[in-house]
Amino acid sequence: MSTVLHTPPQPPAPAPAPAYDDLTALAARHGLSVSGARPSLPEYVRQLWARRHFITAFATAKLTAQYSQAKLGQVWQVMTPLLNAAVYYFIFGVLLGTKHGVPDYIPFLVTGVFIWTFTQSSIMAGTRAISGNLGLVRALHFPRAALPISFCLQQLQQLLFSMGALVVILLCFGVPVGVSWLLALPALFLQFTFNAGVSMVMARMGAKTPDIAQLMPFVLRTWMYVSGVMWSIDKLAKNDSLPHAVKIALAANPAAVYIDLMRFALIDSFHASQLPAHVWALATAWALIAGVGGFIYFWKAEETYGRG
Repeated sequence: MSTVLHTPPQPPAPAPAPAYDDLTALAARHGLSVSGARPSLPEYVRQLWARRHFITAFATAKLTAQYSQAKLGQVWQVMTPLLNAAVYYFIFGVLLGTKHGVPDYIPFLVTGVFIWTFTQSSIMAGTRAISGNLGLVRALHFPRAALPISFCLQQLQQLLFSMGALVVILLCFGVPVGVSWLLALPALFLQFTFNAGVSMVMARMGAKTPDIAQLMPFVLRTWMYVSGVMWSIDKLAKNDSLPHAVKIALAANPAAVYIDLMRFALIDSFHASQLPAHVWALATAWALIAGVGGFIYFWKAEETYGRG
């Protein structure tokens, strides 16, 4: 008797995986798109404008909650820059003598501190805009630029709240109300645009490398010292021993430009001769370069935020 051995049937060979182009065509035919894909720049702007109410509400809510645990609450919005100004006055104005030769030094100093704080706080908040809000970024679909812009708007609201104290200080030291005070509005608009642009640049960098947030306080402190917050750039520029290139760099420093524009608008003893040449064109150029350039730079990485 012979035994017949039967070979078990072989499973059918797996079908070849569809090509990537076939999947792309299939998705396009059924109206599907990549999840989280970056929209075109005009579409991105439209999406951002459609969420303008969210940006405003988010900024207001963050501002309200900022000092909610403190007993003095929103009073710290004014007290913090005023205490900083008092420290700077003692160290730079009294000990180092930078107040000599600067008319209305206390209004000069307080204005510089308030305006610089606006830029400093906006950039610091922007650096953590993505990395510090990953839960929100991963849970909801919205233009990510809304976050750094809303943080800058929060700092603008805080500055406007603090301007009441600045006006009182100006009046107490004999600075009269003038028509030039209206120039503060375009100056603040240009500064806000500049701050928002730099914040978006730092938000993208901070999203990829969160450690940048630890480095920024040192960078911003150095920037403050060369921005004429506590001393007069115009007075230093008259020093013949200073290289001409350094004088130009100090005068064209964007932080110094916006600080001096506000001083020119609010303090009658701060004259136009103390401003750099073509100061409004310079302030507008910085706002456009930072605002438009920062926005495009942030938009290019839109689909990467919250991943990894």
